[in-house]
Amino acid sequence: MSEQNRPPYKTYTEWMDTVPAYLKNDPIWKLDVYKFALFVDDLGQYDLLLLKKAHIYDIADQLKRSLNSISANLTEGFSRSTGPAKAKFLEYSLGSARESREWYYKSRNVLKPNVINHRTEYLTRIVAMLTAMIPNQRNHSIREEKAVYTNTETLNPNEEIPFT
Repeated sequence: MSEQNRPPYKTYTEWMDTVPAYLKNDPIWKLDVYKFALFVDDLGQYDLLLLKKAHIYDIADQLKRSLNSISANLTEGFSRSTGPAKAKFLEYSLGSARESREWYYKSRNVLKPNVINHRTEYLTRIVAMLTAMIPNQRNHSIREEKAVYTNTETLNPNEEIPFT
């Protein structure tokens, strides 16, 4: 990937410095899950360039939609006044995060393993965070098997972002 197809930041910490004040000043910015969702979505825009270059348009389109949906539904849900209403949009975000992991898996013939691993580590962290948040909004557990999400504590905000 050429330098022009890479973002101006090299780490999550550097990316945080590029986020505009109108987002950082919004109360939703306090949620790490929202920050991770925006970060992965931003990175995904660069991954889409490689998928489109390889003429994998269907996967690129689905990945774009699912990545965009994570933070968009978090934002909409955060604006709801009741727990059950918030939970509905958190569940949409959860589904989109899982769907994004699926599309990254299906991109494995184009994207390098280190890129896929990096993106899916963040997506797995998002899934784990949302899975913990939803029952608190619903006042009861979500209807799914208890899962143990591994590698969710290994995110290093100063690790260089892989692209090739």
